[in-house]
Amino acid sequence: MGSDLYRAATTKYLCYVPILEDSEGAGRTGLPMFSSKAGAKVILFLLTCKYFWENLAIRLNYRTFAVENMKPIEFYQLKAFAKQDGALLALLWLAALYCYIQGLTNPLLGLVALVLIVISPFYAASRLRHFRDYGREGSISFGRGYVYMVLTFFYAGLLMAAVLYAYFAFIDKGYLAGKFTEMMNSTEGQQALQAYGMADQMKEALREMSELRPIDYALNMLTFNIMTGMLLGLPIAAFMQRQVANSNIEEEEQE
Repeated sequence: MGSDLYRAATTKYLCYVPILEDSEGAGRTGLPMFSSKAGAKVILFLLTCKYFWENLAIRLNYRTFAVENMKPIEFYQLKAFAKQDGALLALLWLAALYCYIQGLTNPLLGLVALVLIVISPFYAASRLRHFRDYGREGSISFGRGYVYMVLTFFYAGLLMAAVLYAYFAFIDKGYLAGKFTEMMNSTEGQQALQAYGMADQMKEALREMSELRPIDYALNMLTFNIMTGMLLGLPIAAFMQRQVANSNIEEEEQE
């Protein structure tokens, strides 16, 4: 008696990817279908993270950054500090987001938003120094510092993604797109766009912005913050690494 879990290879299933719409099955019950592009983006993002962890992160940990000697309790400590500092970094970004939105009508707040964004890497570096001096007793390797920075930006990105989703889903109601359109249609905006030849590009950008959904903003923010943490973590971890504890330094100075 044949199994219900198997079907003939000639059965056709619809697939999310347009070019695979008429793909024939190969002994499967069917191909996965997504009800929206958002679901496909989530699956793609998760698969990308899984690939990175299995094919890149393990090599980085054991070959490049040499953090394989990290004990489980030390990794829990690192994650605890990263979660706490990620929340603090997210608060800084939220303040910048608020000032940016209000800065559309108040140039001074727009300047404050720019300043907050610029100082955020330095703030993250100060939190790594705090972890090194108080959590690691003044000593931290390059690899451990890099992992800390990536996790910090990851946790901060999660919070920012959640806030952005809530903002565009329940609060914005087209406010940002309307403000940008108003600025573009103003006399000064038209003159600036014509001077730089960017009128068509701006119209296309506004059209694409109006088509984005809250989940798109959230996923874009999360991906951007993860990539930012991976890039900025390199120079910050290199600058903050220290192999000798503060107590050892003080003993050497006394001698």
